[in-house]
Amino acid sequence: MSESAARAAARDSSLSRKELGAKANELLSQISGDGYFANKKANDAEVPDTQDPVLLARAANATQFVNGSGKNPFAGMSSDQLSLIIYDDSGSFTTNERRAAWKESFDQESAWRQKVVANAMAEYNGTGKLTKFFTAALEHYKDLPAIEQAQYPNSYEAKLQGWIALDFNYKTHTVEGKGSPQEVMDKVLNLDKQLFDDAGADTA
Repeated sequence: MSESAARAAARDSSLSRKELGAKANELLSQISGDGYFANKKANDAEVPDTQDPVLLARAANATQFVNGSGKNPFAGMSSDQLSLIIYDDSGSFTTNERRAAWKESFDQESAWRQKVVANAMAEYNGTGKLTKFFTAALEHYKDLPAIEQAQYPNSYEAKLQGWIALDFNYKTHTVEGKGSPQEVMDKVLNLDKQLFDDAGADTA
């Protein structure tokens, strides 16, 4: 993993935020969607260039998992480690290993979202505010690796900081509290393009 971390650091430092976002999309297309399934046969046949039985077994387990059987070999791994695997196209990990890591990352993100939305609804019902929700979303964003941050709108951090500072009460004042709290949360979590409109600006 240390070699993957070094490669990631070199990549991140050599690309602008916009370029890094484009690179992320390119790498994700290899392990998800049409790009992955177009090469499914080759992906399933891929074997890592190693004699290490542990690594060979892990790759085989990953292929079994992405095809619907067995356990994800990356289950329970930290989000930072998963990210290193997902975006490592050096050949150190097979395509199916990267896909398995991506699936685990997705599951962890989904679990976080469920928890943060439940907490936000409790906050709104109790205080009329979503300030703690915005704070949790901002902290989550700041903890992401650079290549994952680059997939968010340029204005994401500044917008959240502004809402946190505003400490807005959606029950007692409705000037900016249009719509339901669920809609606001969905927009933040789904990176709503209108909400985070960069007006064509690139701050990279």
